[in-house]
Amino acid sequence: MKFKEALKHIQEEMQKILSEIGEEKIEEIISYFFKANNIFVYGAGRSGLVGKAFAIRLVHLGFPTFVIGETITKPVKKGDLVVLISGSGETIPVAMTAEIARRLGAKIISITANPDSHIARFADVVVVLRPKKKDASLAPLGTLFEASAWLFLDAIIAELMARKGESEESMRRRHATLE
Repeated sequence: MKFKEALKHIQEEMQKILSEIGEEKIEEIISYFFKANNIFVYGAGRSGLVGKAFAIRLVHLGFPTFVIGETITKPVKKGDLVVLISGSGETIPVAMTAEIARRLGAKIISITANPDSHIARFADVVVVLRPKKKDASLAPLGTLFEASAWLFLDAIIAELMARKGESEESMRRRHATLE
């Protein structure tokens, strides 16, 4: 059955991808969240959906967080943190955002599969989530990158949660009441 084969492939490849991220990089990333005045998250397409899910959890943790491109997003300024998500690292609106954020003096965390990409060149911290063994019949297009980015960012949420002394209950109090 293709389903079981795909599931096994995706799980194994995500484990390989995520196991390459060192603790020093996690420490550096976490420090940026606690230093930021505001946090902005951006990605396009499926990477954008991953980013929005991450932004929601940051709000639940009490971080002032915005999704770039939404109508209620405030301007990025010096002292802010911009988290960019793009598998190729070359998606035009995300690449332009990297340049603009750098020019405005924001710190940038780029999450990409391409360490030589446009968004990586502008980043203060680059998280490389590069698949090793691609099988398009089991994980088409950017599936391995996007799924790895989702898990990586959820694990960042768990670390931020622990360091802030938050609980699921305290996060629930910040959860949307009208959905």
